Amino acid sequence: MDVTTPAAAAPAGGPWLIAGLGNPGPEYAMNRHNVGFMVADLLAGRIGGKFKRAGKAQAQVVEGRLGAPGPGSRRVILAKPMSYMNLSGGPLNALRDFYKVPVANIVAIHDELDIDYGVLRLKLGGGDNGHNGLKSMTKSMGADYHRVRFGIGRPPGRMQVADFVLKDFSSAERKELDYLVDRAADAVEALVTEGLERAQSSYNS
Repeated sequence: MDVTTPAAAAPAGGPWLIAGLGNPGPEYAMNRHNVGFMVADLLAGRIGGKFKRAGKAQAQVVEGRLGAPGPGSRRVILAKPMSYMNLSGGPLNALRDFYKVPVANIVAIHDELDIDYGVLRLKLGGGDNGHNGLKSMTKSMGADYHRVRFGIGRPPGRMQVADFVLKDFSSAERKELDYLVDRAADAVEALVTEGLERAQSSYNS
């Protein structure tokens, strides 16, 4: 169930920390588990920046603004943890402290097994549903952050979940992947500039 509160209906003040979840290294780049990195890379292009190492934090970051120029735009810190998926929480918590970002202004972009391929769901708070990146984040900062959940579907037959998420998107899936990643980036931008409720009404399908 999506959690929506009056406080979440409109964007909060202050910077936003937008975290694409994934694993570092070229061997993981096109894995299903790395779709969060794919969306973060696209958002970095939109704000005209390139990811760079964030000081001592085990992460890469880009700083800029999302949204149309003017009072409606939002200052954002895009982040990709470089600690591998299962340890995402530590680097992101360090960035949260450094940039003084409230947990309600944190967005995790991640793959979601229990949603059909390409379907998006935006929510605030909730459980980790067995996702180790979310589990690590929740352990480090609590569960009250936003999630942009990118559906990858369930593994076929008897394939193990770990094998499925660490495989590249199939050739059939890749035909739509660019469009779907672009749509997920649009959803993130709507979330931080228009608020959760409006973004949900536009992108939850």
